Amino acid sequence: MSQQCVIFDMDGVICHTNPHHVVAFEEFFKKYNIPYTQEEFEEHMYGKHNSYIMTHFFKRPIQGEELIKLEEEKEGMFREIYKDKVETIPHYMDFLNELKSRGFKTAVGTSAPRANLDLIANFLKLGEKMDSMMSSEDVTFHKPNPEVYLKSAERVGVSPSDCVVFEDSFSGVTAGLNAGMKVVGVLSTHTKEELPPCNFYIKDYSEVNVDKIIEILNSNK
Repeated sequence: MSQQCVIFDMDGVICHTNPHHVVAFEEFFKKYNIPYTQEEFEEHMYGKHNSYIMTHFFKRPIQGEELIKLEEEKEGMFREIYKDKVETIPHYMDFLNELKSRGFKTAVGTSAPRANLDLIANFLKLGEKMDSMMSSEDVTFHKPNPEVYLKSAERVGVSPSDCVVFEDSFSGVTAGLNAGMKVVGVLSTHTKEELPPCNFYIKDYSEVNVDKIIEILNSNK
């Protein structure tokens, strides 16, 4: 069997952080008198990079130094809210341990800043179990561009066709498919109908195991 890899997005996939991001964005937008709706959060926040989110809600391009300043402020709010609440989507660590015991390469590919990834990775000790961890600072193009997934596969030395991506957002699923990878949709923030067609869907990690991943990888080969 050729080497195979499972790559996880982070927000909504490893941890159900999105409700805490909503709280942080609500505080942030109130400070700057920016109007928003919950529907807009679903469409324009989940799975998106901060440059897109800020530009959409501020109704003008947010980039360069201004983006760095505003992103640091909002993500600092999120980390303060979330630091004592870190927990995985149910049964995630059991599934990750099973993947490692069966010889799979594993990776994280997130649009979140490195400081957010570090907060979660340090708490869960993911560094001991991941062969690669990439954040927004590691790529030029953000999801739905496949760069983070293609770079992750390259880093761990696995062909894209031998990778399965776990994603919860429209842009993330699209990035995985654009990378030529199989995709498992994690239904933490969206319904099946709101995502592009995935190879499989789960609500939590009790609904998947390594044999299922091998079956997904072998389908349509």
